[in-house]
Amino acid sequence: MRMVFSFSVFRLVLAGVALTAVFAAPALVSAEGPYKVLNTWKLGGEGGWDYLSVDPATHRLYITRGARVDAVDTATGKVVGSIAGLHGTHGVAFDDAGKYGYISDAGAANQVVVFDRTTLATVTTIPAGTGPDAILFEPVTKTVWAFNGRSKDATVIDTATQKVVATVALGGKPEFPAADGKGFIYDNIEDKSEIVKIDAKTKTVTATWPAGCEGPSGLAIDREGGKLFAVCDKTMSVIDVKTGKVLATPAIGDGPDAAGFSAKHKLAFASCGEGVLNVVDAASLKTVQTLTTEKRARTMAYDPASDRVYTVTADFGTAPAATAENPRPRPPVLPDSFRVIVIGR
Repeated sequence: MRMVFSFSVFRLVLAGVALTAVFAAPALVSAEGPYKVLNTWKLGGEGGWDYLSVDPATHRLYITRGARVDAVDTATGKVVGSIAGLHGTHGVAFDDAGKYGYISDAGAANQVVVFDRTTLATVTTIPAGTGPDAILFEPVTKTVWAFNGRSKDATVIDTATQKVVATVALGGKPEFPAADGKGFIYDNIEDKSEIVKIDAKTKTVTATWPAGCEGPSGLAIDREGGKLFAVCDKTMSVIDVKTGKVLATPAIGDGPDAAGFSAKHKLAFASCGEGVLNVVDAASLKTVQTLTTEKRARTMAYDPASDRVYTVTADFGTAPAATAENPRPRPPVLPDSFRVIVIGR
């Protein structure tokens, strides 16, 4: 039931809530805040999805969908083309020349697919480690890093030659990476609940730190403020990039997969499978907004040009019975129910 208060009563209630909050455990704040759901793009199609990536040069949102990658015009919400004939796509990275995109393609391929960002035509394929997953362009060395989940290493590609120049052992299963723009890369090591710091110039791991939460997946960086934002179930761990010290662990939703950061507004984002987008203030290191999205909308991409967050979900059927070969079966995605949720101010 919705309650209606007079202004004076509201002030008394608010004061009481504030006093109680001093002694209460930390909690997520309400949906009140700068961000809201602006639109929902119904794209449909078959199958699931993985990472989302925004190309600032072409104003396209790339969505990896199994054997293909869809490119969506962020002005219209329509699919303008696809890179098809792939195997098990996961992430997309972009060079800083506005020319090429790089897709991590696992499954039977274990490769990185290079494509032309204007025509979406495949240019070449480059062998990677086993299970390439997250992928990142590092601007100082002009290299692309494919983080291989099964071989627990990173394949380093020189974008001038489109050749592999190194393989860097990581000591565990890598998840999302982040680059500081100064030649260092950070990556979540999910199975060890750690974060590694990598010197992109020497192609070596220079530090390993506790992540501050269990099983970190998404990772975002505040380059100017020198902070990392790693997301785990119900917790975002904020870490100092110089010392590896955990600065705070603000509360977020359950089942997060990805994170993002707004350099303009100094806000970090976490998209959570329980159906919320959390916003964390980089100064106070507190959760300042919990926006309702939809169930399973757990991955995201942030577009700094438009200050928009994109996340995705779909409708699901009933999961099949568990078997010895598949003890945790996933429910099937219902056909033509896939959609993009557009969030902004």
